[in-house]
Amino acid sequence: MAAADWRERVDDVDARLIDEYQSGFPIRERPFEAVADDLGVTEADALERVERLYDDGVFRRFGAVLNPPVIGSSTLAAVRAPADRYDEVAEVINGYRQVNHNYRRAHAYNQWFVVTAGSREKRDEILAEIEARTGCEVLNLPMLTDYYIDLEFPVVNGDRFARESLDSTDVSATRISESAAGDLSTLDADLLLAIQDGFPLSRTPYRDVADAIGAPVEDVLDATERLLADGCIKRVGCVVNHVVTGFDANCMVVWDVPDDELDERGVEVGQLPYVTLCYHRPRRPEQDWPYNLFTMIHGRESDAVDEKIDELAADYLPFDHERLYSEETLKQTGARYDDLVGE
Repeated sequence: MAAADWRERVDDVDARLIDEYQSGFPIRERPFEAVADDLGVTEADALERVERLYDDGVFRRFGAVLNPPVIGSSTLAAVRAPADRYDEVAEVINGYRQVNHNYRRAHAYNQWFVVTAGSREKRDEILAEIEARTGCEVLNLPMLTDYYIDLEFPVVNGDRFARESLDSTDVSATRISESAAGDLSTLDADLLLAIQDGFPLSRTPYRDVADAIGAPVEDVLDATERLLADGCIKRVGCVVNHVVTGFDANCMVVWDVPDDELDERGVEVGQLPYVTLCYHRPRRPEQDWPYNLFTMIHGRESDAVDEKIDELAADYLPFDHERLYSEETLKQTGARYDDLVGE
């Protein structure tokens, strides 16, 4: 479905599904039964609506949003790819299954990608291979503090930028270890592998998963609750495709914030509803990278995104910064957990 057409088949019940069930989907054997009761429809109708919205591209998938930095070792990296070898460099980077995102951004560092592996050693080995194979020095920027990261926001509205209609969001400073490794049981590992691409679209998705991994459904429900509480799962619900729903103007802004002000500024900015991502990554002055705070703003209108960045710079972050606009998606998949849970 084209981005401009997605609203044509959305009624009030669909709107509630889209905006209210990006998280908080019931963790029970028949979750659509509970959702149907809330929406005032039948279980079959609730399931059919999710299936249709998925087929139309409004939902990217249905299920759990996993948290790679908690389960394994993840980093954001970048290279300066020469113009005459740009596609060649992208092909090398995208060839690694541990690379789940790669974007062209308007900057000297023009390819930005995420590597997620089962250990810090494996992650760094991949970065070293990419550097050797492409001849491009890799800028390695692991997340050190998560102030706010959540692409959950209402889309059935006229907002020019994400959460324009909201007042604030809840924020806390969470330190991230580069050597993180979830203390996963065999059941946890089997479950994460089974749901990494989403839950089955059926009346009994948890039972289907339980059957697939040979576990009692009660144990799968308990494990899902536990992994959610531990942060290995960020949320359970319908994952919205923000590009299809019109939020295709986005900008990553990097800031040079004094180190002694970083946490205070990060928490303050993370609470702003229009800031969809806010986190601390290391400076790399030896690689011409003086920035330590990253923010992301998603919008339907590039002018509105620019206005909010101007507001950030004027009222909250009066520091040197650069705006790295996304120009092209080179690769976008979910993080692969085969290595993460297997090492």
